[in-house]
Amino acid sequence: QAQLVESGGRLVQAGSSLRLSCAASGDTFATYTVAWFRQAPGKEREFVAAIRHTTRTTHYTDSVKGRFTISRDNAKNTAYLQMNSLKPEDAAVYYCATGRPILSALRTSSIYTSWGQGTQVAVSS
Repeated sequence: QAQLVESGGRLVQAGSSLRLSCAASGDTFATYTVAWFRQAPGKEREFVAAIRHTTRTTHYTDSVKGRFTISRDNAKNTAYLQMNSLKPEDAAVYYCATGRPILSALRTSSIYTSWGQGTQVAVSS
C-alpha cells in the first residue's frame, strides 16, 4: 500500500484560495484512483472529490463544484486539490486516499485502501 502525505492546509480568510498536495510513495500511484475526503469536528468524514486512474475523469460533491479542482501528476506521484472561494463550512481536516473503486463506489470511504494523516484547513469569516 502506498504511503500518503498531505500538505498545504492552514488558516485562511473566507474567499481565499488554497492548494492541498498529496504525495505518494511507491511506483503504483498511477494505477490508483485518488480521492479527497474531509472531516469537520463532530461530523462524519465526507467525500470531496476524486480523479480516476483509468479515465482521469473527476467527480465532486455538490457543495464544492465550481470551486474545487482535483488533479494529479503521475510523474511526481502527487495529487492536488485546488480550493477557491473558500467558505467557513469548508473548514475540516482533509485526507487524501487511494484505491480502485468502481464508479458507483467512488464516494465510499471504506473502499479506499491507503490514507494520509490529514491536513487541517481553517477558514475564518
